[in-house]
Amino acid sequence: MRAKTGVARHRRTKRILKSAKGYRSARHRRLKVAKEATLRAGAMAYVGRRLKKRQFRSLWIVRLNAAARQHGLSYNRLIHGLSKAGVTVDRKELSRIAYEDGAAFDSFVEMAKAAL
Repeated sequence: MRAKTGVARHRRTKRILKSAKGYRSARHRRLKVAKEATLRAGAMAYVGRRLKKRQFRSLWIVRLNAAARQHGLSYNRLIHGLSKAGVTVDRKELSRIAYEDGAAFDSFVEMAKAAL
């Protein structure tokens, strides 16, 4: 008696259709379409994880620019001044400080102005 791919095929089919759960029309019913959809979804998710990092950095820079301009500096002058002063706070933390704690951010601005 020859071996067939019955169990393996059912398992593979179930796995693909389970990952395509929630997709519209044939994309969650038909195996071939579901397989293509999940492959593409995986590729887009990979790209999205990289884009998310870019978008967050952009958000931090926008916040820092807005906060710096309230103190009479532009974003690039603020960053240049902080690097000259030897401050090694990254944009994420600096943005969080500017957003949540205005007094602490004032001290960073004063350091940047002093270094310039």
